[in-house]
Amino acid sequence: MLVGAYTFWDAMWTMIVFFAWVMFFTWVVILLVDNFRRSDHSGLAKAGWCLFIIFLPVIGAITYTIARPNVMAPELAYDTSPTYARNGGSTAAELARLNELRTEGAITDAEFEDLKRKTIAAS
Repeated sequence: MLVGAYTFWDAMWTMIVFFAWVMFFTWVVILLVDNFRRSDHSGLAKAGWCLFIIFLPVIGAITYTIARPNVMAPELAYDTSPTYARNGGSTAAELARLNELRTEGAITDAEFEDLKRKTIAAS
């Protein structure tokens, strides 16, 4: 009979294995995202790491995790800030620059209003 063939502990072991696979695949996806977000890698290096992690996932993921620097140096940091903040300017300085562009005729009034709204929303 198959009634007692799959015990409680078999079910527990199945859940442990299932969640171990979920954690491993999550780790691999996080490493791939990290690889492509890095600004210090060339396109060839990103492609190489990607292939290494995809085709040899256990060895590739462990190697990438070990080889990756622990501390993010400023030049390795992800570039997620708006342009005006990267250049060291404030929101007011960015708005003044946009106003100068509008005055010079480089942008229209509609473009100015749109860029102004985006600049204020980003601050």
